Amino acid sequence: MRHALGTKRYVTGQSDIPILSFTSMSLPPIYLTVEGVIGVGKTTLATLLQPTFDARLMLEQFEDNPFLAAFYDEPERYAFQTQVVFLLSRYRQQREITALAGRLPLITDYLFAKDRLFARLNLAGPSWETYVELHNALAEQIAMPDLVIYLRASVDTLMDRIAQRGRSYEQTMSRDYITRLSAAYDDYFARYEPDHLLVVETDELNVVERASDLEALRHALITRLRQMTFPLLLPTDSQL
Repeated sequence: MRHALGTKRYVTGQSDIPILSFTSMSLPPIYLTVEGVIGVGKTTLATLLQPTFDARLMLEQFEDNPFLAAFYDEPERYAFQTQVVFLLSRYRQQREITALAGRLPLITDYLFAKDRLFARLNLAGPSWETYVELHNALAEQIAMPDLVIYLRASVDTLMDRIAQRGRSYEQTMSRDYITRLSAAYDDYFARYEPDHLLVVETDELNVVERASDLEALRHALITRLRQMTFPLLLPTDSQL
């Protein structure tokens, strides 16, 4: 099923949204994932949402990749080895998440499918075909979240945020690369199951410095979850 980006977007400017807090409520074991392009604010939002659901926060762990330095020097020669190491690392982490999914509330800051989006930019021909077979075999063993919060931003905003956070390994990323990555994310989520997706525009959003933005986003999230499988366990407006 194809999802037209924009049918379930968060709209900024809601200043009268009540504060939501559900840590004392008996909730089902909701599994949420925050996704988006590098620099969009996935980890920040996942961390800020954690207390709302009293969830286990499971963030992506970046393990040392022995091929990464060689990849930067000779990308065509070392792209496949580099990507497979990242794939297996993310698979190990996702297996831990899968073991907990359905048993307790979870919030993560990436999908397993993220690896394939990056690989598609770096691989081609037989290397890409081999990677896809490996990825698909592993993906069958990974649990999917109940809802993905897809954070979107313009390339200008992404480049600004990457520069502001000052991570050395990100400073060499070109505008062209971020543009292609952003397009890959949009294409992926255009095909994502719409019942399990909330698209959030973040160009004008600041959940760190503006509490009203965070509360409005929480409200949009709870409203979205009420439309799914948890209507009796989430609070009504009169309980907020």
